[in-house]
Amino acid sequence: MTTTFKYTWLLVLLLSCALHSAAQLSDSAYVRANYTKLERQIPMRDGVKLFTSIYIPKDQSRKYPFLVNRTPYTVAPYGADKYKTSLGNFPAMMREGFIFVYQDVRGRWMSEGTFDDIRPQVASRKSKKDTDESTDTYDTIDWLVKNIKNNNGKAGIYGISYPGFYSTTSLPGAHPALKAVSPQAPVTDWYRGDDFHHNGVLFLADAFGFMSTFGVPRPKPITPDQGPKGFEFPISDNYRFYLESGTAKNLKEKYFADSIRFWNNLFAHPDLDTFWKARNIQPHLRNVKPAVMVVGGFFDAEDAYGTFATYQSIEKQNPGANNILVAGPWFHGGWVRSDGSSFGDISFGRSTSIDYQTQFELPFFKYYLKGEGDFKPAEANIFITGSNEWKGFATWPPKETENRTLYLQPNGKLGFEKVGRTDSWDEYVSDPNHPVPYQDGIQARRTREYMIDDQRFAARRPDVMTYQTDPLSEDITLTGPVLASLAVSTTGTDADYVVKLIDVYPEDAQNTVNNQKNIIMGGYQMLVRAEIMRGKYRNSFEKPEPMQPGVVTKISYTLPDVAHTFKKGHKIMVQIQNTWFPLADRNPQQFMNVYEAEPSDFRKATHRIFHDVHNASSITIPVLK
Repeated sequence: MTTTFKYTWLLVLLLSCALHSAAQLSDSAYVRANYTKLERQIPMRDGVKLFTSIYIPKDQSRKYPFLVNRTPYTVAPYGADKYKTSLGNFPAMMREGFIFVYQDVRGRWMSEGTFDDIRPQVASRKSKKDTDESTDTYDTIDWLVKNIKNNNGKAGIYGISYPGFYSTTSLPGAHPALKAVSPQAPVTDWYRGDDFHHNGVLFLADAFGFMSTFGVPRPKPITPDQGPKGFEFPISDNYRFYLESGTAKNLKEKYFADSIRFWNNLFAHPDLDTFWKARNIQPHLRNVKPAVMVVGGFFDAEDAYGTFATYQSIEKQNPGANNILVAGPWFHGGWVRSDGSSFGDISFGRSTSIDYQTQFELPFFKYYLKGEGDFKPAEANIFITGSNEWKGFATWPPKETENRTLYLQPNGKLGFEKVGRTDSWDEYVSDPNHPVPYQDGIQARRTREYMIDDQRFAARRPDVMTYQTDPLSEDITLTGPVLASLAVSTTGTDADYVVKLIDVYPEDAQNTVNNQKNIIMGGYQMLVRAEIMRGKYRNSFEKPEPMQPGVVTKISYTLPDVAHTFKKGHKIMVQIQNTWFPLADRNPQQFMNVYEAEPSDFRKATHRIFHDVHNASSITIPVLK
């Protein structure tokens, strides 16, 4: 880096920080100048009181709707004279004018009651003691409408991640005043695809990192200064920390003992049983009355599954519901936490988050809560990476897609033709004591960029099988879920299978500079989508079955939805591996309860991936016509 460039960059950085600080001060001043803050303990039907901060516009010349955010992450700052620096998801919402309501959910921070992670719905309510998040939301809105002056009798709810879950739970038996709901990257199913498990596989780094602080019990209402401090990792290398810590059992014994209730539940419920089924909101999304806008990112490391599962559940169970989908090239919450012009090493050519804020979220709430504007979006509003364009579809996945099958072939080839040979496979050894990292380099914590990062580091490993097409003769756009169908064998009795869909850039792709790194884009292997499946759950998550050593076994599962154009001259690549560490916990490669595994239980195994006429391994891709 030249001296001139270094000082120019430093000047830009200082100016950027100054502008950000000025914007924060400006927003903070705006909140104080234009809103009055109230703090109330709102009573629920069973007598439990939930702490609620209410910001009311000082301009009383018109009536305002409520915009509610229910959260387990604290509504701080506490104190009627202490104000948030901004309100809503982005400044334009704050300046538009709503009665902003922030509530600590039951059992968190300053609210009374007992907290329960992804609290189950009560199927049949027989008394006022039968409460859930739906009733708490109903009671909150009912109190607000009756007790806060100058409201227009309408309410909306929004939230990202866990607050997205609380947005979803407002839908069953919704209060009549609730007119608009936006679950954004909503926690939906912690066993099959969100946060802590993917297809029954423990997402180790996320589960431990989150619950080591969030899961600490709260004996009484507290403010953040009295709350638990973040876990201090003794090693600034997450790969080495988790590997040297041993097994999930070792981690629990060393750091948690029996202090983290949800961690104990992980160990008590390794399979999909009534505990996990009770914590799946999807079956309860019936008779939906409010307008719904489900929002999410294709590169969301936490809750990509929940976005599409929530939207599809409402669609299937409510044919006439006013339910739309917005999905873009975003990390977790990136639609309001960045301008969305790029992510990782990849540029999208426009500020996709600004597009979202101005064309979707603000118009959605203005239309349904204030009766202003003319909000007529498509059913599915999708940003397609690669071609870098917004597209509107009448359904999601689009009806205009054609499922095409790409077959794994000998010599690392991938093509639309099925192999004619009868003796074709790849063989390699996977050692869980030397697992494949989820990302290149050294990271102190699980990064969000791994969802879109270069996979060349993995392609160099002997325990990662790589298959790719010839350079494409024309653009191919994929819109929808991808199906992996593998024919495999192992010398063990269980195994995990990670399938990665990758866009390989041509060798003459122009290099880029990102975060002062010169990125070599020639041959870049951009991760488009990846997912993991545990072999013992291949037929049922409820009843695991061992794999038979040396026997060809079918492993099929669906990867979350994609929206990506593989450009002419690029290649489509598939990588297959058995470890993805420390993102996913390691499989001992023998049939057992992984939560009971000791270090001595983790064993090498020889794997085969078959691609012959009788045992074809493939991925089925949704090609947009």
